[in-house]
Amino acid sequence: MPPAARPPEADSRNPWWNQRWLLTLLVLAAAVPLIWPQTPPLVDLPGHIGRYRVQLGLDDSPFLSRYYTFDWALIGNLGVDLLIELLEPISGLELGVKLIILAIPPMTVAGFLLVAREIHGRVPPTAFFALPLAYGYPFQFGFANFALSMALAFLAFALWLRLGRRGLWKLRAAIFVPLSCLIWVCHTFGWGLLGLLAFAADSADQRDRHGATRIQAFFHGAMHCLPLALPFLMMLAWRSGAVAGNTADWFNWEAKGRWLIGMLKERWLVWDKAGAVLIMALPALAVVRLGFRFRHAMALATIFLGLLYILLPRIVFGSAYADMRLVPFLFAVALLGITPKGWVDRRLSGAIAVAGLLFFASRVAVTTHTFADIDRAWRGQLAALEHVAPGSRVLVQAAVPCSRAWRSNRMEHVGSFALARRDAYTNDQWAMPGAQLIGVKYDAGAPFVVDPSQILRINPHCMGYRETTLARTLKVLPEGAFDYVWFIDLPRAAWPDDPRLMPVWNGGARGILYRLAGSATSASETPNGSDARPTR
Repeated sequence: MPPAARPPEADSRNPWWNQRWLLTLLVLAAAVPLIWPQTPPLVDLPGHIGRYRVQLGLDDSPFLSRYYTFDWALIGNLGVDLLIELLEPISGLELGVKLIILAIPPMTVAGFLLVAREIHGRVPPTAFFALPLAYGYPFQFGFANFALSMALAFLAFALWLRLGRRGLWKLRAAIFVPLSCLIWVCHTFGWGLLGLLAFAADSADQRDRHGATRIQAFFHGAMHCLPLALPFLMMLAWRSGAVAGNTADWFNWEAKGRWLIGMLKERWLVWDKAGAVLIMALPALAVVRLGFRFRHAMALATIFLGLLYILLPRIVFGSAYADMRLVPFLFAVALLGITPKGWVDRRLSGAIAVAGLLFFASRVAVTTHTFADIDRAWRGQLAALEHVAPGSRVLVQAAVPCSRAWRSNRMEHVGSFALARRDAYTNDQWAMPGAQLIGVKYDAGAPFVVDPSQILRINPHCMGYRETTLARTLKVLPEGAFDYVWFIDLPRAAWPDDPRLMPVWNGGARGILYRLAGSATSASETPNGSDARPTR
């Protein structure tokens, strides 16, 4: 089979926005929002850090084995878990996690740009509008392994296209058998995306260059993707028996609509929604052929991803937000697949490039400010850990807004820093067979045992399953099961006045740590002593 020809754009002189120094600068700029924060301020990431502490220190800590188990297994969700094994001895736990997470957006942006260049022969100006999706809502939520695998999938897809264009089919197969397994181990979604993109690209190539019928094209596309198939066997072994997990909440159109408009959800509702509308508008213009056109391969991939988004339920194998995670990458594929038509290319491409670069720069600037603000709030709450005895049992109650609120304080899993830094028991780990390798074995803490029992809703009308309110927490607080109760970001006016709670630290206007009367930790054992009871 002859090598695939590059699009005609490849023969033209590179425009200014294709200069290597500029593209390199864009990749590096994607790391800027994560440089300042001590820990990347992503919603779930502190919970992951707590799990990594158990993973790394269970055999060495005199405390962790009392509360947790950790059993290694081959599952499709181990990306950062494995990398931190390599980095932690060199950098320490939290710095190692920061370095890994900091690398994900630049890798994602690099993958976007490389795919665009392979598809079009050069980077079209419209591709710059896809770059902010590296900080899309799934990344902001802290789906670390997922985000890493998606970055790897785009980088791998660019390599797949390049080797195919050069006709290096045997080399491509030899590389992608182990590479597909590596991406699957990182996270299943990345492997699935890679397979879908590769299938769409090779099927489109069969149609465009060989005149194959649609059925023939799909058949040959599937045959070309056989080097990516080995993880199917790994998937069957992983998801068999007791670890199959629950799959539910199909065709939740209201939620799917929210995920679409919230693909850039960060903190500022109007700003984030305006960005999402802009991102959705450009592929729509290509669909109606108004100034833009789709490359066949990426149009086909966009259709496949769109159908997958419609068909995916919200919960797959026990993991929530399965459909939501696809949205930024669905639109990234769409944006990377469009290019200006000839008359636009001649007159307005430079202006489109400037607009795309300004859009990316402004999103990076706002994200940098937002992350710095959240980092300050986290540090203010984490001062409480100076007063927590190592190995103690901490009942975490993180006061958070209703889940439908656009602006989040991202405090849901800040309590896991007590686990990571003090080897304490906290009640915010999620332990799902087949999805996480950690197990929780502290039944005495029930009902405050696993996520989301740490979530405290100020508004009781938006309380979800296993979440709690202040009144309920005090009512069902298990006697003798905890040494501390840590109310994270709880407003001063709501601090409880309960004789069982002895204050040892408070954050001024928000957040307070109590020692429980009669607990195994006495006042003399509490680091830095005990403060006077705060008044409201």
